[in-house]
Amino acid sequence: MALSILNKHSLTSVLLCCFLASWSQNLIKNPSFEEFSNCPEGLGNLASDVDFWSTPTLGSTDYFNGCSLAMGTPENFNGKQPADFGEGYAGLYLYAPKDYREYLQVALKEPLVKGKTYQVSFYISLAERSDFAVKEFGLLFSNNKITVETRKQFSKKLWYSLKGNTYHYMEIGYTNFYADTKDWLLVHTQFQAKGTERYLLLGNFKNNKRTRLFRTRRTAKQGAYYYLDEVVLKPVPSSAKSYVLDEVYTFKNLLFSFDKSNLVASSITELDRLYVYLKNRNQLKVSISGHTDSIGTAMYNQELSASRARAVADYLVKLGISEERVSWKGHGGINPIGDNSTHYGRELNRRVEFVITKNSNTVQK
Repeated sequence: MALSILNKHSLTSVLLCCFLASWSQNLIKNPSFEEFSNCPEGLGNLASDVDFWSTPTLGSTDYFNGCSLAMGTPENFNGKQPADFGEGYAGLYLYAPKDYREYLQVALKEPLVKGKTYQVSFYISLAERSDFAVKEFGLLFSNNKITVETRKQFSKKLWYSLKGNTYHYMEIGYTNFYADTKDWLLVHTQFQAKGTERYLLLGNFKNNKRTRLFRTRRTAKQGAYYYLDEVVLKPVPSSAKSYVLDEVYTFKNLLFSFDKSNLVASSITELDRLYVYLKNRNQLKVSISGHTDSIGTAMYNQELSASRARAVADYLVKLGISEERVSWKGHGGINPIGDNSTHYGRELNRRVEFVITKNSNTVQK
């Protein structure tokens, strides 16, 4: 089954270097809400506290930072969530009684190029005291900054009441619901730019009746409140890397921390290159193999390595490679390529490999 979200794990020093390098390509200003003018001391002050970010409506989007006692991390009024990308993150209602909504808005570093493919991603976590979980996140690009006096959903009717604006709207959905209250979940999609995108808005643009919900509590009466962090918008590589058929490749920037099996945004550039190569070559298929170090039981390492391989496979399927062309398998720690008695050797052994072969099921024309 294809997943549209992938769990986020804690960054190692190796991944952190890759992560910081990826910022140079990121078109989002202050992507992890670390730059702020004021340490947050109350609800609804994100627009005045955080640099570059604003709220397009009267919805009172929140800002949390470890510098604050009132609006701190990891514990706050809506639950507990550590800030894994620094000290700060945003919080907003995607569903609430009487169609109340909260949004985030940010100016892009530069306008998007018409016809070019981009990838947008961000991390979310459902607050523990939420009564509902939602199924889709909405993204709205505009060519002008939005300011509208409403506390309800920013609907299409309101969009087009603002003269001189051009929009590009999309939704990122999931086969289930965004209901994880423990981990940060990576939400992502790719799209082709219209060339009018200068601002990005995040939130739920549907009213309550049209919002698909999952009830997380028996006596649910309130809303769906999400923490949001590390927003990335970057171009997708336009040219595909060449690969040799039947040769084993290791994802160089897809190293895993000990005991973890989750992708981070800094890891997906290499996966994007593989996708670009495969997407129009229907005669090819790819096999994904996951591996671990020797720490842990054989059964646990088998499950962990399979989870790592599946995370990669699900990512490719989500981008558009058919499930029939992607297979995955875990091998545990039985095939080491490094010395398990050293930290560096174990790091090498925590890897994912892939092999591209001809698809025997392809009908020749």
